[in-house]
Amino acid sequence: GRPPRSTPFPHPTLFRSQAEEVKLAEGKLTMAAPESWEKKQPRTRIVEVEFAVPAKEAKTDAARLTMMASGGGVQANIDRWFGQFEQPNNKATKDVAKVEKMELSGVPVHVVDITGKFKDQPRGPFGPTVVKENYRMLGAIIETTNAGTYYVKLYGPAETIHENEKEFKGLIKSLKTKE
Repeated sequence: GRPPRSTPFPHPTLFRSQAEEVKLAEGKLTMAAPESWEKKQPRTRIVEVEFAVPAKEAKTDAARLTMMASGGGVQANIDRWFGQFEQPNNKATKDVAKVEKMELSGVPVHVVDITGKFKDQPRGPFGPTVVKENYRMLGAIIETTNAGTYYVKLYGPAETIHENEKEFKGLIKSLKTKE
């Protein structure tokens, strides 16, 4: 590991030097990712940037964060995300999920929070489905005029996501767009 810092910082996320700048759409969009996240080679070609997001205290697996451009419309993609989750007692995912719309850096951003049984397709959309219990997904859909629509999706064991929720929100709120 790294040597301990000589001065304890009260709030490490305020120190942007500890973050990694992530560039999307040839630099038209940038965000700051926490240094504790591990940049990975994307599993598929459609994913532009990928991170492994480790649990801090929980004994759960790392979560996966992907960033990619895609078409298909905001609502259609949110509905597709809902379809990747199952709820107990036959509840509809759309009734238990949270969807929030905000404006960041002058563009609309939709933030989606879903918990439940996740129907994972680790080998891509045509591969076999693996059902993962107690999963959570935080997703952000960023609608830009000059770089299309970007999808940022963090999913994994619910505890891992819970421990990284503040960092995910910080990542999204660090969004800068260049026209």
